[in-house]
Amino acid sequence: MILSNSTPSQVGDRIAGRSAPPDDSAVRDWLGPEAFGHWTELRTWIDEFYPGVFAPDWLYGGKNRGWSLRYKKTKAFTTLVPEYRRFSAVVVMGGAEREKFEERRYVWRPQLVRLYDEAKTYIDGKWLTLAISSADDLHDVTELLTMKRPPLPRG
Repeated sequence: MILSNSTPSQVGDRIAGRSAPPDDSAVRDWLGPEAFGHWTELRTWIDEFYPGVFAPDWLYGGKNRGWSLRYKKTKAFTTLVPEYRRFSAVVVMGGAEREKFEERRYVWRPQLVRLYDEAKTYIDGKWLTLAISSADDLHDVTELLTMKRPPLPRG
């Protein structure tokens, strides 16, 4: 994947070529093996716990924001943002989710509480952008998503 300019890619750069959404191999090349492993793990987790609920949708946000993969039914669930050598998950916390978060404030990891506290609150909620670089980060995201929308009964 090449950015719209000719400077070397830096950590955090977005996939900006607008001709077509990136395929798995382009995402893997852009993220690198470790981040792609987390990317695949989170996507697999969503498919497993919310079977048939979401049809992930690639969105192009312009040359600065690049491509992102949105999971949405009627309300946004999460948006995954592939960045050079890492990726982020965006979770919008509406009023109900913020109440649940506050009830569990002292259970969350300090990094997540700090991110939550520093996130600006908009009319539709707090937008948390979590960089995923470890199993702990991945766990935070799955916990937030489970709180946002309980998984479907299994069995």
